[in-house]
Amino acid sequence: MKRRDLIRHLKQHGCYLDREGGRHSIYRNPQNGRAVAVPRHREIKETTARTICEQIGVPHP
Repeated sequence: MKRRDLIRHLKQHGCYLDREGGRHSIYRNPQNGRAVAVPRHREIKETTARTICEQIGVPHP
């Protein structure tokens, strides 16, 4: 999955960029207060994308 598609999916569910880490971008879901690190790779494995969605509390695309 493309990183930009995952970011777009997270934003559609109300998540926002909280801060930039060293090698990851930290996104936060204001509905439940959860945060998750999204790696800065062009391609993100499907299993990683699924885990990110589960951790932050949004449905997987």
